[in-house]
Amino acid sequence: MVTVDDVIDSANDLDVWAQYALGIGLTLLSLAIVRFLMKKIILDFVKATTATWDDQLYRPVTQRLYSFIVLVGVQLTLLWIRGEEEDLNVALDPLFSAAYILLTTSLASVAIKIMIPVIIDKFSNPSTVTVSGSNSLVIFLLRASVWFGGLYLALGELGFELFGLLASLAVFSLIIGLAMQQTLGNIVNSFMLALDQPFEVGDRIEVEGHLGSVVSVGILSTKVLTIGENLVVIPNNNLVNSTVINHARGGGDGQGRRISLVLDVGVEYDEDISHVKYTVLQLLRECPYILESPEPRVLLNELGDYAKVFRLYAWVEDYSDEFVAKDWLFKNIAERFEAEGIGIPFPTAVEIGATHKESYNKQRKATNVRRARLQMIKEDKALERERAEAKWEIEAITEKLKDPELGRNEREGLEESLRELNRVLSMFEAEG
Repeated sequence: MVTVDDVIDSANDLDVWAQYALGIGLTLLSLAIVRFLMKKIILDFVKATTATWDDQLYRPVTQRLYSFIVLVGVQLTLLWIRGEEEDLNVALDPLFSAAYILLTTSLASVAIKIMIPVIIDKFSNPSTVTVSGSNSLVIFLLRASVWFGGLYLALGELGFELFGLLASLAVFSLIIGLAMQQTLGNIVNSFMLALDQPFEVGDRIEVEGHLGSVVSVGILSTKVLTIGENLVVIPNNNLVNSTVINHARGGGDGQGRRISLVLDVGVEYDEDISHVKYTVLQLLRECPYILESPEPRVLLNELGDYAKVFRLYAWVEDYSDEFVAKDWLFKNIAERFEAEGIGIPFPTAVEIGATHKESYNKQRKATNVRRARLQMIKEDKALERERAEAKWEIEAITEKLKDPELGRNEREGLEESLRELNRVLSMFEAEG
């Protein structure tokens, strides 16, 4: 009967290359077993939970676990085959120790990035006032401390003194800093933007007269894609020193993407105020883009030179629907006013001595109007269907991006598709 000792003796009797092959094979076997357990047990458990933090942790933890197994396998193989060579052990042990420290540091840094917001949100009171960007600052300081400690320990294992190295680089860094003051300012301000987070990629912002969606926040500049499909590159220095209007963070009550809609509509002076306000209010409540809460309002805002001007106040759930909501309201207000007999005034002028001419056949005009209306109904339905499909695809892609097992290439492809769909929605806004 073959015992464990017999197997070990047989392995020890192999030549060096066979022992290396055996060590690599055992390492790959261990990696395959752990990968199978992570996919069949841990991943199923992670997907079954309702929390999102474990989904975010799964991928970085598994990647570092696989790296740890490979490192242990390589180290054990070398110790088994070359264990008697003291010089080799003295040379390699610090390298493996530094690698283990850096892996642990990396895992701790990722855990801090994901878990700190969860912990802060759990124990914070929603009714209290918080400083914007404080969470990001806490995370940045904790991760920086962890990495500084990890690098200090890793370099110590390799025989380097971190404080001495920093002191020797101080003069060189000062010279480089003076030569690259503007560039370094942009780099530092990119970190300031990351800490304060006045906007995120995808938000619609307005800076220095440019209105558009944030495409990317780089180390030197921030790129904004305007509604007119122009790419505006804004240096981070200018961005930090400018007033930024973020249309995606408005709405109050902490609700992002919601936006207020304010419109003015004028009617003739002989129209009844209550009749106008009730008619417009009913339209606001029927509009599919207007929120029920806060309640829309219609107020008499001005007694103009030739019109009573009413101001409409409402909230649109998503700022990408702002122009479509305006189109819906103006179109339906015109039709409802005509049906209700409410007149919309316009300035008139009388030219003395002018004679009135019939410039167009009324029947022919009515036929053209009906034809145009039928065509516009088809166009509006097609546009609405395309917008709805784009929004549905955006939601589906966003859900797919939450998958912790998503590969890098597939993730980049989905993010590119998401940017293209957002660009399509921007085109709809421009058309609106």
